[in-house]
Amino acid sequence: MRKHSVTNHIEVNPKIMMGKPVIKGTRITVEIILEKLSHGMTFSDIIQAYPSLSEEKIKAALAYATESLKGDTIYPMVV
Repeated sequence: MRKHSVTNHIEVNPKIMMGKPVIKGTRITVEIILEKLSHGMTFSDIIQAYPSLSEEKIKAALAYATESLKGDTIYPMVV
């Protein structure tokens, strides 16, 4: 996934969910998406539970998590 897809779909704003990374325009955190996947939910299951999500947005959450763990990418916060 390209970096612009991540920045198009993920936002970090201290006024939303205490600054946790979320899918833009929602209060759905990257964390909750990762948790659902780790418990065996499929992309389809997650989209059914959260209709505002799409496969592209879930992939953006995975890409964000991957980049965050690398520790060499900085995503600006909205203030």
